[in-house]
Amino acid sequence: MRWTICWPGLLRRYSWIWAWVSKTVITLSAIFDLTLDSFQIRKVLVIAPLRVARDTWPAEIEKWDHLRGLTYAVAVGNERERKAALLQKVQIYLINRENVAWLVEKSGLPFDYDMVVIDELSSFKSHQAKRFKSLLLVRPGVKRIVGLTGTPAANGLLDLWAQFRLLDMGQRLGRFVGQYRSAYFEPDKRKQQVVFSYKLKPGAKEAIYRLISDITIGMKGSDYLQLPELVENEVVVRMSPDEEQRYRNMRDGMVLALKDREITAANAAALSGKLLQMANGAIYDEHGSVANIHDRKLTALGDLIEAANGKPVLIAYWFRHDLERIQKRFTATKLNSADSIRRWNAGAIPVAVIHPASAGHGLNLQAGGSTLVWFGLTWSLELYQQTNARLWRQGQQDTVVIHHIVTKGTIDEDVLRALRRKEMSQSALIKAVDRHKGTVLLCHQ
Repeated sequence: MRWTICWPGLLRRYSWIWAWVSKTVITLSAIFDLTLDSFQIRKVLVIAPLRVARDTWPAEIEKWDHLRGLTYAVAVGNERERKAALLQKVQIYLINRENVAWLVEKSGLPFDYDMVVIDELSSFKSHQAKRFKSLLLVRPGVKRIVGLTGTPAANGLLDLWAQFRLLDMGQRLGRFVGQYRSAYFEPDKRKQQVVFSYKLKPGAKEAIYRLISDITIGMKGSDYLQLPELVENEVVVRMSPDEEQRYRNMRDGMVLALKDREITAANAAALSGKLLQMANGAIYDEHGSVANIHDRKLTALGDLIEAANGKPVLIAYWFRHDLERIQKRFTATKLNSADSIRRWNAGAIPVAVIHPASAGHGLNLQAGGSTLVWFGLTWSLELYQQTNARLWRQGQQDTVVIHHIVTKGTIDEDVLRALRRKEMSQSALIKAVDRHKGTVLLCHQ
């Protein structure tokens, strides 16, 4: 599922192409009309993840005949290269989100873009992030703004405030996060005066949906597109009794004593990371060295690769030692460049590895294969869903199979349950907003 959130009226006339193209092309079609047909817009800034800004948007502009005439510049790379791109006379300027603060506060260039498109708007969900604060400084001068995301509230409705603060400058959910939080939430988990989490007040969920419905539309891809069949599989592995005892020692005592070292977890957050590592088969010590715990997941991964019978397999990993152990055991190519992505889509890479945080958004990988293996899970619903959507999307010709390798009796089981609970909550949000269709198009990619 993909969301497009924007200021009223921008994309309505392009809803007719919903059924056969991506949200990127629909947005580009609107930009073409606004810049080269109705002449309402002069300069457009597109903010996206690095690889999406560098590879996906340019590829879509070049691909479609009806977009011929649109000019663009890609402002990535070092400072000299970024400035050279931003000084070109074009309609669309593409920049990665990490350089938003530089563009606004350090580049020395005027922020004279009368339209801004934020691809993966949810990456601006933190009101404390530098990119959010920088963009908010120049937001009043932006005539039109569009937000695109498939996961607007991956961790709950608190995530919505910063995103809508950029879109409508506080008209719907308030100008201050404290105002939003006190109006719709109440403390949940807390210790004395320290609040760890918030829960919705009675009726708050419906009130929030109602407030944002006029500029937000949710569409479920499966309702409009013939998506390929999706098969999800849980591959359970079990540790030996000795390995289980080591895991319990870390879980219960926050200390793991090995033959030549002792590994500790300073707090609950650190413990969660340590347990995830151990479930995957290795753990970092305080000096960054790796201690191997087991090879259960590597063995299961080998079985899955063999069962694929020559069909390409994409592996999602989380920790660096996961990648190192996978590449030591198998011939696996990391998808971290435009060339490696091109070779994957050409069918030239039988086994590939990706990290959800760097390759989970916007990349078209469906031409290269239809099997995804989660070697290590993530707590982030956004990264989880977006990574799955690299294969389960338009253009995929085969049944998509997503394997989750889960170590029995470990935190892996908790993470998978949490992801499924969050997915149910987010689906409820999308369905509720869809009942109040307004003037904004949500697009599938």
